Amino acid sequence: MSQIMHKSSILLRRHVLKGSSLVAMVVLLAACSHDPQPQMYSALQAAETAIADADRNGVNGYPSPELVEARNKLQQARVALEKEEMPLAMFLAQESEVDAELASAKSTLIKEQQVNAEIEKGIDALKQEMDRNVGAGS
Repeated sequence: MSQIMHKSSILLRRHVLKGSSLVAMVVLLAACSHDPQPQMYSALQAAETAIADADRNGVNGYPSPELVEARNKLQQARVALEKEEMPLAMFLAQESEVDAELASAKSTLIKEQQVNAEIEKGIDALKQEMDRNVGAGS
């Protein structure tokens, strides 16, 4: 009786392995045939949004070199998309987004440094005023 159960167990394992292999193959084929268009358009949209954000966040109305580069890469991504060079188009769109985010971060840093400089000027003016008041009170 145990020999029959052992053989049944082996046969069951083989069927399970074959079944799981079949499922894995179906999943792999579905992933390979997946249409990259939605991902591509999503990447382009993300780059466009990041560029628009960097534009709004700009300093003194001048585009940074990173923002110029982001726009160039976005344009190159669109050309690659027209040529149906999807991996290149995706890469360029993602690079464009990263460049725009860097431009935005640098703009924020410059603005914050300007605010800090103004605060330091105010502190220095207050110190001078205090020194004058202390000197006048003596």
